[in-house]
Amino acid sequence: MAFTNTLMERLGISTPIIQAPMLGASDATLVRAASGAGALGTLAAGALPPDAIASEIAKLKKDGKPFGANLLVVPKVDPDPQTVERAVARLASWRKRYGLPEDFRPNRWSEDFRSQLDALIAAAPPVVSFTFDLIPRDDIVAFKQRGVIVIGTATDVREARSWADAGADAIIAQGYEAGGHHGAFLSDGNEAAIGTFALVPAIKAVVGLPVIAAGGIMDGAGIASALMLGADAVQMGTAFLLTPEATISAPWRNALKTIGDDATRLTRVYSGRYARGIENAFLREMRAEEKDVPAYPIQNALTQELRAAAAKAGSADVLSLWAGQGVGAIREVPAADLVATLWEETRAAIRTMAARFES
Repeated sequence: MAFTNTLMERLGISTPIIQAPMLGASDATLVRAASGAGALGTLAAGALPPDAIASEIAKLKKDGKPFGANLLVVPKVDPDPQTVERAVARLASWRKRYGLPEDFRPNRWSEDFRSQLDALIAAAPPVVSFTFDLIPRDDIVAFKQRGVIVIGTATDVREARSWADAGADAIIAQGYEAGGHHGAFLSDGNEAAIGTFALVPAIKAVVGLPVIAAGGIMDGAGIASALMLGADAVQMGTAFLLTPEATISAPWRNALKTIGDDATRLTRVYSGRYARGIENAFLREMRAEEKDVPAYPIQNALTQELRAAAAKAGSADVLSLWAGQGVGAIREVPAADLVATLWEETRAAIRTMAARFES
């Protein structure tokens, strides 16, 4: 059973699967494994300095396989000193638990996005995707002039229209089920709460662009369902977290293996932007102050050293254990095997459905 579409042909992939960019959970090793298996591996470049973006993309290009690179659209920030003081005080007792100085300020809040974007345009990977906001139309034109496919992330129809109007080539329809950070930019990431399988056809109906389904998809039945709803491909992140190529810490890996029937939920306490993960002590105890933490990237920078210390100590209590709602179906297999299995499951699901209608 052969399957292809215009988006797959443009991306140069043989299976309609995109490995999601996952900061702190993936690097070029996972990108290579996914792309080598016929999917599209995506480099999470959001925390990389410009020179590292150029270097990593140059090395991936030498492999001769299709791949993408993702940036988080993060503006420069100049937070109110009192807001920072309150945030530091809020984290002091947690830092003390891990032997860290209680009074802490990072050297910078995030990488300079404009410099990252310029480096990405110059490096010209085959595909780029963006999360958290639009990029200027002129920059989209610059990418296209270099033959780069531009993909924008949307969590509702308004955001999808905005990306289409700006000149994007395709839209990632990120549902409420997705693990990690939600890419909302016309809401706070929690207001719309649109599930993947409602969002895909809604965007498909109003935007004349390929749509990539993301959020809660963990197996071939999910992929087949997304394709039946009109998606041209799926983007999967949580499904890849237990591959040996994933760069997650030991306590995060153990939490994924032992989650059982426990729920994931959205939270702002780690980064100041809504993201979905497994509950732990930090998430529960900070919940009452969730609305008070400073917005991304301030809170993210303030908790970064704390999370690293917890990982080093082998503790999951303060880690951002990002995972989507389908995490219970996660598998511990190499990335290439996972891609092959997912696509075989997809084909089997489609055959089974066809047979049910023929009988």
